[in-house]
Amino acid sequence: MSNPQRILHLNAFLMSTGHHEASWRLPESDPRASTKVAHYQHLARTAERGKLDSIFFADSPVLFGDAGRRPVGKLEPTVLLTAIAAATERIGLIATASTTYNDPFNLARRFASVDWVSGGRAGWNVVTTAGPDAARNFGVDDQPAHAVRYERAAEFIDVAQKLWDSWEDDAVLADKAGGVWGDAERIRAVEHEGKHFRVRGPLNVPRSPQGHPLIVQAGSSEDGKNLAARYAEAVFTAHQTLADAQAFYKDLKARTAAAGRDPESIKILPGIVPVIGATEAEALKLERELDELIKPEYARIELARTLRVDPGDLPLDRQLPADLPTEDQIEGAKSRYTLVVELARREQLTVRQLIGRLGGGRGHRTFSGTPEQVADAIQDWFHAGAADGFNIMPPVLPSGLEVFVDQVVPILQHRGLFRTEYTASTLRGHYGLARPANRYAAAPALTHLGSGA
Repeated sequence: MSNPQRILHLNAFLMSTGHHEASWRLPESDPRASTKVAHYQHLARTAERGKLDSIFFADSPVLFGDAGRRPVGKLEPTVLLTAIAAATERIGLIATASTTYNDPFNLARRFASVDWVSGGRAGWNVVTTAGPDAARNFGVDDQPAHAVRYERAAEFIDVAQKLWDSWEDDAVLADKAGGVWGDAERIRAVEHEGKHFRVRGPLNVPRSPQGHPLIVQAGSSEDGKNLAARYAEAVFTAHQTLADAQAFYKDLKARTAAAGRDPESIKILPGIVPVIGATEAEALKLERELDELIKPEYARIELARTLRVDPGDLPLDRQLPADLPTEDQIEGAKSRYTLVVELARREQLTVRQLIGRLGGGRGHRTFSGTPEQVADAIQDWFHAGAADGFNIMPPVLPSGLEVFVDQVVPILQHRGLFRTEYTASTLRGHYGLARPANRYAAAPALTHLGSGA
């Protein structure tokens, strides 16, 4: 499946002191880094120095995880991206936001604003947010059903895209001599009425540099894959084996084609946690040192939460119990649940061993080796039809990102797999995607918006 014309897409997934849950305990780490803007600006500039496509921040409208286990406080990512935009020039900027606990108008405005502030580098990672804890932060006793969350998400994205199109690109005239700032005929109400939303519009932000900020999606359930096939332009996913990654890649590309889209318009980026050393032995030593810093009493509680069982049902030195819930009984994070259970069953891991395997990337593939070996691992999956690129998840920050940029990226560049310079100024440009046409540009105004609108 090797295609010499294809170029890797690399995104840096940034998380406080790193993705390994014990990274904050290393002497080099700043355990308060998660609220320091300068920390993230440095990471973004490092990723930009490596010519990476983008950086990405996960988020959830809930205190996620155990504060005793690892840093859990985080800044709201779209606010953080505005500060990073001012410190960078080319790197794409992707933030997570929930369609379950937001409204389309406010979120569409927020991402359009980030797109303007950054000069066309914004992306939105669409999530549906599982779990009762998040629901209770919004006055709801429990999460909506899985299918309902995805149904709402599809309509949410549709409304956001309509709002982004509510201004034509040439609506702002700025005609000083004629005294006309904008053409009201080129600004339209969207008049959306659906099952979940009624939104008149238009947006109160002009159409942004990219037209639409990039749409990213990370769910791998059936509903998640169908949503991605309809709307996503990049997909973050987690796989432990090449065969699973190839199957997902083939399936999602086929679903995208069936949805009437070009399969090349969706970029599939599995996560990889690269533990890098000058020698393989050095890399494995670093991995062991990190794993030994995990506090199993905290990690077992988190694993129990993922598996929907009581922590007492997970003795550390035994394998997972046989009578776990089925995937059909899981209402949130279905794909990650399945990945964790299949990993444990396939490799016959004890709970203690499984905790160690999940400590670095929560189910994403962890690979320990030299820069050359990490580059080989990336190239193998890329050429085997398993990925269009990778979501790079450094186990320790900033050092893990710095060594990847300084030692792995040059190898990929030398092999002709990755850019040596940026050729575009927008996030869409980095991913080789066209700027969307405005759906209303050739149509008469839905509603005339005069000065009193």
